[in-house]
Amino acid sequence: MSTAGATADPLAALGTLPGVAESVESVRKSVDRVYGHRIMRRRSNAITSEAALRGARGSAALAGADWALEEVRRRTDFSGDDEARTVGAALRLTAEAGQLLSIWRQSPLRVLARLHLVAAADKADQVGRPRQEGEPVDEPLVGLPLPSAAEAHGRLEGLAELIIAGGTAPALVTAAVVHGELLALRPFTSHNGLVARTAERIVLIGSGLDPKSVCSAEVGHAELGHEAYLEALDGYVSGTPEGMAAWIAHCGRAVELGARESMAVCEALQRGAA
Repeated sequence: MSTAGATADPLAALGTLPGVAESVESVRKSVDRVYGHRIMRRRSNAITSEAALRGARGSAALAGADWALEEVRRRTDFSGDDEARTVGAALRLTAEAGQLLSIWRQSPLRVLARLHLVAAADKADQVGRPRQEGEPVDEPLVGLPLPSAAEAHGRLEGLAELIIAGGTAPALVTAAVVHGELLALRPFTSHNGLVARTAERIVLIGSGLDPKSVCSAEVGHAELGHEAYLEALDGYVSGTPEGMAAWIAHCGRAVELGARESMAVCEALQRGAA
């Protein structure tokens, strides 16, 4: 986040980057369209449930388990192989996100530790805490240089301070920074991508932009594809104004695509086809 400089509200400063305001406005319009649909007034719980399932599927796909939606819907056992465990972790995280909203603004590090514990679903010593120096990180689909544990800890603390302090940054900007920073740092020994995307979801819900969690950014990230995801992440890691703006815009487009997916679900329910 080097472009933020020493401003009092560095996240808000990112909102002034070229093109970011346009992304923020486009996202708000897309979300508002979903919330304005007549089905949302009568069956919002069904839309929320479907968006959660599709979001988990999308997040798992970006972690290397690209299953068809119906396969995710059909399965009851996710303990078989690595892909099944990844899908299971994504589903658990999506379910957990809504339970942690009240804690996020007071103790984001506690929430992140909890998310890692839920994703890993075991009692290993490395679970539920940031990695220590020398511990390997299992995140093969993110090939960025890995910061030292000391740097990761320091930047994680800095991110937590920004979240606790609050500010005037648009929800999209905060969500994109949380997502990008967690992927760049990979503070845990595993499941960092899943945790990062869940944290993005928590910010979007808790900010009030998407309070019913019906515009799953994970759906959009998966639709945009792994290559575009990593290319945009490279921009974030570069710390340049152009790179940061491109990452925020990419996250914004992901939310818009998630909103479009839920609009399609609303239309299907209205027709009685789903």
